[in-house]
Amino acid sequence: MPYTLNGRLALVTGATGGIGSAITRTLAHSGARVALAHFDAPDDARELAQEIRSMSGEAEAFAADLRSARATSALYERVHNRMGAPDILVTAAGDYPRTPHADLTPGRWDQCLSLNLTAHHLLAQAAAPAMSARRHGRIVTVGSVLAHTGRRELADYITAKAGLEGLTRALARELGEHGITVNCVAPGSIRVPAEGNVVPDPIAMEKRQLARQCVQRRGHPEDVASAVAFLASAESGFITGQTLRVDGGWVLG
Repeated sequence: MPYTLNGRLALVTGATGGIGSAITRTLAHSGARVALAHFDAPDDARELAQEIRSMSGEAEAFAADLRSARATSALYERVHNRMGAPDILVTAAGDYPRTPHADLTPGRWDQCLSLNLTAHHLLAQAAAPAMSARRHGRIVTVGSVLAHTGRRELADYITAKAGLEGLTRALARELGEHGITVNCVAPGSIRVPAEGNVVPDPIAMEKRQLARQCVQRRGHPEDVASAVAFLASAESGFITGQTLRVDGGWVLG
């Protein structure tokens, strides 16, 4: 790996998802110790942690429902107590509900924003004091290019992802003087196993997607993971407040 994270502790949320597991593996392969946060996927988390340990890495799994503010704050405390204060925070957990705007209830709206926006804020708030004390920290949020393109039946999700980019810029301003960088990685159309569960006609969708992109292939979770590893590394120390779109040239400018 081009980036060395030896000795750093990374907390990754959504660590068992298609993109999250690639991020977790890439950070571990780069030398980071990894705290894997997951929701209701104990077997997947245990297998991923064991995979990392089998390659002489260090990994522990933590279950947490990040829709709950109390559980989100408790997650950071459990990681801190068992592994130490994270040097790197990657907030990749998210939900991708599809609901027509007319059918969005206040409860559904609040639940989506809790996971896709508020949890990112709470974890950054929890991690910042220890990072500030060390004068070093990397916070990487995982957004979506849909914040720029829009899409039907995703008003709550897209609102949260747009807010996440704003949060990233605000935190970069506030935390930069303490040696902390804050950036957002915004994936485009990434091929993940869960795709078959949400796309009725994957072949037709892929043709439409490739027509939007400059690079004529689908994105892979490893593409996103490489961008996260760079932003978590020392090599990115003069980059903050940015959104790096990993989308094959879907959105330009």
